[in-house]
Amino acid sequence: MKTIRIGRLSIGGGAPLVLIAGPCVIENEERTMEIAGFLKNLTEKLEIPFIFKASYDKANRTSRGAYRGPGLTRGLEILGRVREELDIPVLSDVHRFEEIEPAARVLDVLQIPAFLCRQTDFLVEVARKARAVNIKKGQFLAPWDAVHVLEKSAAAGNDNLLLTERGVSFGYNNLVVDFRAFPILRELGYPVIFDATHSVQLPGGAGNASGGDRRMVPCLARAAVAAGIDGLFFEVHPDPDSALCDGPNSLSLDGLPALLSTLKRIDAVVREARV
Repeated sequence: MKTIRIGRLSIGGGAPLVLIAGPCVIENEERTMEIAGFLKNLTEKLEIPFIFKASYDKANRTSRGAYRGPGLTRGLEILGRVREELDIPVLSDVHRFEEIEPAARVLDVLQIPAFLCRQTDFLVEVARKARAVNIKKGQFLAPWDAVHVLEKSAAAGNDNLLLTERGVSFGYNNLVVDFRAFPILRELGYPVIFDATHSVQLPGGAGNASGGDRRMVPCLARAAVAAGIDGLFFEVHPDPDSALCDGPNSLSLDGLPALLSTLKRIDAVVREARV
């Protein structure tokens, strides 16, 4: 298992469980700083390594009229402020070739959206420019097929890679998580992250938007940590029901302290068993 370096953080190998968290999309600067500050304070108190995540442009929304974010330029300005003022690493997803270079100048981690994980030229260009890459495994891929995605990126000269599981399509408008995937993915040699909030998403399930069932997030997160993952990915919001994107599957900030404390204890048990 490789140990990946992102700023001062180490992920994988014997490193502690990392948290990647933030709102689905940047709604405005004030709210973004509020959420990032809350998460920084909480993770420092719990001694959990933390990377802040928010999208500047959600280009893969269900509906043409869905809120997508402030766009590349303004979004990177806000994420750059989070990075500099709060001194935490930042992550966002890229969807187009022209975004890669400016995003790589600001972000510590560039994220490949699940639907783009098979796009060879895009993977290669992101790997060439990024400091580190988080690859979302497509809902259409078997876990062992992810080896080809990783090989494409590593061949471009960047092996600072994370691989994120976010559920598998199961019929229409539904995702399921196969927990056998985690040991299989970790055998590929890179740290594995579990996206617990997107895994309870119901893609297109609300007609002109995606639905979700956030009640299931803690259950899946506990099980994934017990299965031996290297990090967790949560989309969070002060008031998920009013979130402009992915509210049905986002966690409320209020519930995070207790959940993260539980997950840290489970992770300690799993690590002790590995020794």
